Amino acid sequence: MELHVVEHPLVHHKLTVLRDKRTPQPVFRRLVEELVTLLAYEATRGVRVGEVEIETPVARTTGVKLAQPAPLVVPILRAGLGMLDGMLRLVPTAEVGFLGMIRDEKTLQPMTYAERLPQDLSGRQCYVLDPMLATGGSLGGAIQYLVDRGADDITAICLTAAPEGVDKLQHLLADLQVPCRVVVASLDERLNDAGYIVPGLGDAGDRLYGLAE
Repeated sequence: MELHVVEHPLVHHKLTVLRDKRTPQPVFRRLVEELVTLLAYEATRGVRVGEVEIETPVARTTGVKLAQPAPLVVPILRAGLGMLDGMLRLVPTAEVGFLGMIRDEKTLQPMTYAERLPQDLSGRQCYVLDPMLATGGSLGGAIQYLVDRGADDITAICLTAAPEGVDKLQHLLADLQVPCRVVVASLDERLNDAGYIVPGLGDAGDRLYGLAE
């Protein structure tokens, strides 16, 4: 697994405002979209393309277009939904699937409670959206789920990550015979006793959509 921490002044600026507990919900939502678009620029450097012949107003030339099958964007419910528009702003022709992951409180293993994905992902590049890479269990389970369906190239985009989550993900994906990258805006200090990233930005889902009680 390859980890890429994006170093850019605008990424740092937007993330700082997201971290601030005083940032109101509408501003938080908009900044998540903007930050994801910046991260997606880096995350899609390896997107597959093919040649295409076009006519400019001056001459005929060769350019590139996104290859088929189209990239598949997979937000992990619910917080990943807040990242979707930012991703589609950069790759509007991508297809979208959905995956809901939850931890089984008895086995502590991630399990799928909802999905809307093609049955066969053979030959597909997948981009997984999950704001926080905290313990790594849910993201690892989501990636394994996509690989089991045939995905052959996976990139995850996260806003922040904890070292513990990165280590856990490295372990979970160690035997995976599929290229896997994680693109983040920040590798933070640690997890606290409650499993939150420090300094982090709190519960991304709650800050995007309010409390789900």
